[in-house]
Amino acid sequence: MTAQSKDLTPRLLWQLGAELGEGPLWLPEQQRLYFVNLKGSTLHARDADGATHSWTLPTYICWIVPRRDGDGFMAGLRDGIVRLWLEPELRYEYVGKPVAADQGVRLNDAKADAQGRIWAGSMNGSDVSRPDGQVFRLDADGELSAVLNDYHICNGPAFSLDGKTMYHSDSYLNRTYAYDVAEDGGLGEPRLWRQFGDGDGSPDGMTVDSEGCVWIAQWGGARVCRYSADGELLATIRMPLSQPASCVFGGPDLKTLYITTAWEGMSEEQRAAEPLAGSLFAVDLDVAGVPPARYGK
Repeated sequence: MTAQSKDLTPRLLWQLGAELGEGPLWLPEQQRLYFVNLKGSTLHARDADGATHSWTLPTYICWIVPRRDGDGFMAGLRDGIVRLWLEPELRYEYVGKPVAADQGVRLNDAKADAQGRIWAGSMNGSDVSRPDGQVFRLDADGELSAVLNDYHICNGPAFSLDGKTMYHSDSYLNRTYAYDVAEDGGLGEPRLWRQFGDGDGSPDGMTVDSEGCVWIAQWGGARVCRYSADGELLATIRMPLSQPASCVFGGPDLKTLYITTAWEGMSEEQRAAEPLAGSLFAVDLDVAGVPPARYGK
């Protein structure tokens, strides 16, 4: 697939006006897309037939990850990681509170890997210039540990198809790093995978396709881009707004890229100029994604 082989034009799916649309997850068995309005404390879902659903929580919800046993989800709230059930009614139980919420730090983004572990990042939500962010690993047996420190805004991660490389971004520094991942979850030294320029926007949510390429939503850059495993730019989706936030593959053949967006931090004038900010978009591609990894043994 190249930038010339497909007209990478997004289509509007849901103009819901999310302040901070994040954490998209496609569940193949449900044919349903989940995503969050992080600062709206709301989990949204959209079915393949267009039906929509929403659940409101008492605090920020940052991400959800499916469980291997199918018994609900794991989720990141403002101050910790929880087990989350949506049926027969919404309820949750904390499994860990790794962040110093009283110091303005909150969870931000997360993914599971093929070994059933969750990798979750944090950030200082009050002052993003402070390197208070960390990356935590929740092992399949429930052990929670901090594995990386001194991040400003943790975004990602995404994993190579063989699971041996983790891509992870510090959005404040406009950098995406690559880490070698050992079988036991140990991480090698960070390698600067890509430094984004001023006009590119900041690397935000990301996903990997079935060819091992990395798709990154570039906040402030009005684009979602596809990169080779070596960081070479391969294709660009031009967005009709400045703040795409994250992306994931879904649809019956996993060839639809869903894109969440945000109006966080915009002035009234900027919001008026970008009326679609906070909407959900989709792009049909000729490359497929991969099914989501799940937490647990």
